[in-house]
Amino acid sequence: MDAKLDQFSTKMEKTIQTLKEEYSTIRAGRANPHLLDKLRVDYYGQPSSLQSVANISVPEARVIQIQPWESKLIKDIEKAIINSDLGLTPSNDGKIIRLVFPELTEERRKELVKDIKKKAENAKVAIRNIRRDANDLFKKQNKASEISEDEFKHLEDEVQKLTDRYIAEIDKVMEEKSKEVLTV
Repeated sequence: MDAKLDQFSTKMEKTIQTLKEEYSTIRAGRANPHLLDKLRVDYYGQPSSLQSVANISVPEARVIQIQPWESKLIKDIEKAIINSDLGLTPSNDGKIIRLVFPELTEERRKELVKDIKKKAENAKVAIRNIRRDANDLFKKQNKASEISEDEFKHLEDEVQKLTDRYIAEIDKVMEEKSKEVLTV
């Protein structure tokens, strides 16, 4: 690949990664420990990730089990879960917190698919903005006679191919996540 295109390809790749990370936080009726990745708990005055203060496991398909290293953290962890946008109510037995994921209703599944499509559309807009930035840069370089007209046309074509490839990948990732959410 042309060195002039590398920076734009990298930005597009990061857009796809960000979309995949956003999708990993959407629950599909199954317990996924990645839903807790963004939660922070106050641990000796430091906001710490849940993974760094507790053992997280999935003993059943629809249950996440959180076992804090220190029992005094149970209240803080519960508070973090309740204050998050997960919509889950934690229960504990004094040692372990359990999050039970209710079966998703058909209506909720359709709402999630709409959200998945919206996130995909935002990622496509980001890809197109990167394409625009690349084309603007190459136009400036062409006007300043830093690159020839032929090289400009070639770079423009390559940027379009990159854009098409990443848009297709976004569609593929969106379809996979939608199918996962709609599968009962």
